Amino acid sequence: MPAPVAAGKTALSVGEVARRCDIPVSTVHFYEAEGLIRSGRNKANHRRYSRHVLRRIAVIKVAQRTGIPLREIRQALAVLPEDCAPTAVQWRAMSRQWQALLQQKIADLHLLQQQLDSCIGCGCLSLSDCPLRNPGDCLADGKATGHGGTSMAGI
Repeated sequence: MPAPVAAGKTALSVGEVARRCDIPVSTVHFYEAEGLIRSGRNKANHRRYSRHVLRRIAVIKVAQRTGIPLREIRQALAVLPEDCAPTAVQWRAMSRQWQALLQQKIADLHLLQQQLDSCIGCGCLSLSDCPLRNPGDCLADGKATGHGGTSMAGI
């Protein structure tokens, strides 16, 4: 069971956290379930969040906006103390950690853009050798597994 949170102006309700972070209450609960933030309980057994959770959620939102997967965000936050907001130094360390991942995403998007240009020029969307529809000819080589949408998994 989560530790109790001291009553007073520093403890925030789930609704206050959601409003101040401009996210739905369900997202606050989701972040908590995913281990990205944590709450305590007051005497009435209501969830209460420390104010530092606002900064952690801001970090989560920025990271998600740049395309960082939740598992990467969780790993980065796991090394930080849970009872305080990330400092500027800690934020820079997380940022450096994510640079390679973001550079790879940029390279992947650039390649996709180039392939899309040639695909639009061709217009065939060939089922056998189109690099967008069937990358690496995985459908012909039996590399694709499952049914339905897995044939579009690389897109």
